[in-house]
Amino acid sequence: MAAIFYVSSLSQPVVPPGGDKPWHLLAYLGLGALTLRAVAGGLGAWISWRAAAVATGIAVGYAVTDELHQMFVPGRSAQFSDLLADAMGVVVGASLCWVWGFVAGHRPEATASRDDELI
Repeated sequence: MAAIFYVSSLSQPVVPPGGDKPWHLLAYLGLGALTLRAVAGGLGAWISWRAAAVATGIAVGYAVTDELHQMFVPGRSAQFSDLLADAMGVVVGASLCWVWGFVAGHRPEATASRDDELI
């Protein structure tokens, strides 16, 4: 979140050829994955639907505040298309974490009670 805030604070960020939407998606993919892992209880924890929903809400909520923040940065503006790219990145990042849990063989029985305590 700090890195995203820093880049959002720049009045003249460097925009690579092809636009900034892929970078929005990539940054928020990482944020979505990290937020989900934090909410679920760590790298090896089972990811419940509730944890995924909470983490997605947190990360998309941050994307909304990031766009609002840009309204107050000279030379920047809030764009709904940026928010959509951010939200897509969050969903992709959270989905990849969820799929990784199946691939890695994490099972809900081992962490079900802990997950209920966290949420």
